[in-house]
Parts: sequence; C-alpha cells; structure tokens
Amino acid sequence: MEADSLAYIFLNAAIINNFVLALFLGICPFLGVSGKLQTAFSMGLATAFVMLISSLSAWFINALLVLLDLEFLRLIAYIAIIASAVQLVEMTMKKFSPALYRALGIFLPLITTNCAILGLALFQTFNEYNLSQSLIYSLGAGGGFILAILLMAGLREKLELSDVPSISRGAAMSLMLAGILSLAFMGFAGLGGAN
Repeated sequence: MEADSLAYIFLNAAIINNFVLALFLGICPFLGVSGKLQTAFSMGLATAFVMLISSLSAWFINALLVLLDLEFLRLIAYIAIIASAVQLVEMTMKKFSPALYRALGIFLPLITTNCAILGLALFQTFNEYNLSQSLIYSLGAGGGFILAILLMAGLREKLELSDVPSISRGAAMSLMLAGILSLAFMGFAGLGGAN
C-alpha cells in the first residue's frame, strides 16, 4: 500500500499510529470517560466530530496563512478553531441531550485542551496533506479514538464483574489496561513500513 494512498492514511491514523494507544495523545478523556460504554461512545463521537471540523478548518486556515505569509499564526489559529468546534458540540449536546451532557461532565469542555485534536491539525500540516487526505486522516483519527475508548470502556465494564484484588482496583487497573492495550496496538507498528 502506498504511503500517500487514502486507504493507507486512514489505516495509519486509526490503527498503526492510533492517537491514544500509539502516540499517547488524548489520554485524559480516554481514562476519564471510559467507565461506561454509552458515555465512552458519546465522548468518542463528540471528539471525532471536533477532529473532523478542526481538521478541515485547519486545512483552509493553513492555506490562507501560507498565502498571506503568516505561518507563525498557525498554532493560535488552530486553538481558536478547536475551541469554537467544542463550543458548538457542547451547546448542541446541552440542548438535545441534557442527560448525556451531564454524564460527560467536565470532560466535554476539556475536549478543547485534548492534545489529540491539536496534534491532528499539526500532523496534517506537517505532512502537507491535501484536502481529501486531511479529511481521511481526520476520519481515521476519529475512528481510532472511538475504537480505543470503546475497547477501554468494554474492558472496564467487564472488570466490574470480576473479582479483582483490592490493591489493583480503580486507577491502578485503568492504567494497567491502558498499558496492555497500548502494547497490543504497538504490534501494528510493523504495518507502517519504513514510516
């Protein structure tokens, strides 16, 4: 598979270089909201939506900044885009699903500071992706985030029914699960070729 093909870009963002389990970006909502499958899925969708909007907006902003020779404003422009997208998601969720809005709690506005979203915008700029590649990259990254948070939530729900020694309950078990999932995803690194 060629490194610039859309399928490779999607697979790379979703599995090979998964933002959470391989690049260790976006750990806060990954650990904080992965207690239940329903809230984890909702957080994954919200984050994936913000990734998509931010990625596409960042591509257009970057093109404009390059045209105006103002590349030094990239970071601040990307942060403003991400904050605006999160506000949109937060207002929509508060209006149409107040119960879910309360369930996600502080983690919903914290999407603004989710380094996976900023990393997505910066990585696509660094890789000089065109518009279609940026779209596929953001869909892959969002899908990978949803996959990671659902895997974690499923494991945590399963462990609630298990007899776990008291010393390894809670945060200790969550960190061990995250480490094991990360090791499993590191096995996909060979699929990336020489990249």
